Amino acid sequence: MIILSQNCRVGLVVFLKEKTCLKQKGQTGQAGQVNYSALKAGLIGATKALAREIAKRNITVNAVAPGFIETEMTDGLPLKELEKMIPAGRLGKPCEVAATILFLCSKDAGYITGQVIGINGGIL
Repeated sequence: MIILSQNCRVGLVVFLKEKTCLKQKGQTGQAGQVNYSALKAGLIGATKALAREIAKRNITVNAVAPGFIETEMTDGLPLKELEKMIPAGRLGKPCEVAATILFLCSKDAGYITGQVIGINGGIL
């Protein structure tokens, strides 16, 4: 949880979720996983609501939702099958997630708030 002081007048909040796509599960749901989908949808709602609430303080709030990224978490998964499901035809790289977060933390992203950025190779 991130707590902002009453005097905070500039800043940013970036939520990062694990490998399962936040947008996919939170916006379309997953059969048999209503609790997990509800959690994802709650984080999307919290991101958007908090962004609206503290935008006047010049604080941005966004969520980053990586899809399948080449990490230890994907070791042992059937990569050829996964790649067929991803429109880009490959898994993402950790540096691609990091670059997105760095951008959101930069002044160039100062007008981006309340968004869920999917880094997922086109999985909708």
